Amino acid sequence: MGHMLEQYGDMASFASLRQPAWHGLGTVFDEAVSTSEMLDLANLSGWDVRQEPIDLPGRYHGGDFFANVRTNPFDGETDVLGVVGSRYRVFQNEELFSFGDNILDGGGTWETAGSIKNGTVVFGALSLNREITVNGETTENYLLVSSSHDGSHPIQASVTPIRVVCNNTLTFAIGHGGRKAKQSFRIRHTQTTEGRVAEAREALGIAHAYLDAFETEMKELINVSVNDKKFHDIITTAYPKPENTIVKKGETLKGGALASQTRWEDKLDTLKDIWASETTPEKNAWTALNAMTERLDWHRQSRNGSYEGALVSASGFDPATNVEKNRLRKVTREVVGLTK
Repeated sequence: MGHMLEQYGDMASFASLRQPAWHGLGTVFDEAVSTSEMLDLANLSGWDVRQEPIDLPGRYHGGDFFANVRTNPFDGETDVLGVVGSRYRVFQNEELFSFGDNILDGGGTWETAGSIKNGTVVFGALSLNREITVNGETTENYLLVSSSHDGSHPIQASVTPIRVVCNNTLTFAIGHGGRKAKQSFRIRHTQTTEGRVAEAREALGIAHAYLDAFETEMKELINVSVNDKKFHDIITTAYPKPENTIVKKGETLKGGALASQTRWEDKLDTLKDIWASETTPEKNAWTALNAMTERLDWHRQSRNGSYEGALVSASGFDPATNVEKNRLRKVTREVVGLTK
């Protein structure tokens, strides 16, 4: 189940406006719907997420921990979604979607919504009615709202050029006007969204500041040609040869040093294979950056060793992966001479 969507028989917690997703699951509808209708279509309404006390020997005892449970939208049974601390505040799916709708003051259209990882993470995407055009290709843009019910993910509103159906999201902290254009706004589950809509609007600049900066940077990177040698310079700067593999003439690598060298060589080989498979007529710095983010998303084992974990990273829900993508962006710009 690579898509990670929650399923029950032939039903799924997913809905999409007009376009079916690659996985072919969920409900496809033809006309714009209200927030409550979107929740119903994606089987996200009426979960009634609530907390039940835990008092078990060992770690969970004394009222410091609670089980987050819900009413399953398909069979009505009670599901345990996760264990959280006493300061955790339950945030219903209805509150998350209302938050997203209010950020855009009702001006967006619900495009997709769903539940992944057995109901622990939920998301919804609103069209911003804002396009980016680069090299004659037009990209739609969205406000993605997401949250978790197990403490793994904050309440978040993000700007993304990807229509989220379990797909790769390019997540960059891009400079704009001497500052960083906000791509996301986060609220911890120990806080409340009350009174935060105006703050979220300001932080996101109603999305347009980030999208303007994103479009400008894409054009900058596309206008810098990158050949095979320059791509090698980029990836070896991003991933330098491990220090413990540098030996004197006549010596051979053994043990951990040999393993480090092998991993490094495999990483470079994977990157070069992705680079070689690119079909664009003229390769550039944007192509190079995309090759490196593609390896992160689809050509490596996730930290927990599962394909499901890799999909979470590729969907932009993993902070560590987002930090690494920003590092790769900076390295790419520096190597090709775009240092500002």
